Amino acid sequence: EPFATVALDDLAILQYTGGTTGPSKGAMLSHRNLLASAVQATSALEQDDEDEIIIAPMPLYHIYGFTWNLVSNVLTGSRSVLIPNPRDITGLLTTMRGLRFTSFAGVNTLFAGLMAHPDFDSIDFSRLKGSIAGGAALVSSIADEWQRRTGSNIFEGYGLSETAASLSCNTPHNNQLGTVGKAFVGTELKVVDDQGRELATGQSGELLVRGPQVLSGYWNRPDIDAIDSEGWFRTGDIAIMQADGYIKIVDRIKDMILVSGFNVYPNEVEDVLTSHPGVFECAAVAVPDERTGEAVKVFVVRCSSELTEEALRDFSRENLAAYKVPKHIVFVKDLPKSAVGKVLRRELRDGTAAAHNS
Repeated sequence: EPFATVALDDLAILQYTGGTTGPSKGAMLSHRNLLASAVQATSALEQDDEDEIIIAPMPLYHIYGFTWNLVSNVLTGSRSVLIPNPRDITGLLTTMRGLRFTSFAGVNTLFAGLMAHPDFDSIDFSRLKGSIAGGAALVSSIADEWQRRTGSNIFEGYGLSETAASLSCNTPHNNQLGTVGKAFVGTELKVVDDQGRELATGQSGELLVRGPQVLSGYWNRPDIDAIDSEGWFRTGDIAIMQADGYIKIVDRIKDMILVSGFNVYPNEVEDVLTSHPGVFECAAVAVPDERTGEAVKVFVVRCSSELTEEALRDFSRENLAAYKVPKHIVFVKDLPKSAVGKVLRRELRDGTAAAHNS
């Protein structure tokens, strides 16, 4: 029988979106999309050494785990050490202890969980060149602690299921904490207002992307115009393009909180509250409010039961503008998360989360 012929623009995979802000959709990614993503990421991060050993806790059904730990590492001849259950922190650390690994990837919740384990500092980090953070905004206090305890940096990157994971990333040569780095080669980005007009550098608006890694559409969803007539994809994320070319992701448009007409971005509130030594992790969402339209509500996982609502609100007032200070604070045992560790704000907002008061 004849071999099947495959062209670069043929459909390779259906990558389903995480569904953190709405129903999951099947992003149609071609062979060109995946190859472009792999080449962009490996060239930017200089990942071409066959001696590389990458700890891979992200599942392969997640776009980052698939394109980086499978496609890219096969391309470069690197070794991916797959972690079947990253929530088993003890098991993960046991695996890490037996290897002189050079790279690591994860999300905030994983970095925090590892550093909270009593065996974390017994791991040999001497060959660790750096760690990649994606999937959710990197909390600055976690990045600082990781650098202090491992002697290496976390490099925050940005991408979506719809872009085969790759859009931008910080690198060892170009690293700016609080941003997601610069656009990968061949990638065009622009920030627009709600009328679609391009904004100047320093202004926040929706981020649009055009490039060889961008999907062709959504499976069986012809009702969704994923790409406009000029080839731009709307990410649904609010971003700022800095004058130096670095990109700052402010938040998801659907997660933004509107308090008395002022925009409050959950990422900023969460970053401030997580810097409090008594807070392990938290999530901020919008709730209806008769006086201000919407108000900020935070769900907090404490490090210590001694932390009070009053103390945390006082801390918020010292570090946030008045309209950003949480009106409602709820202490919980844990936060609802997706399979890859992203906090499901939608479940908290809708009241469907299985979060229990601690």
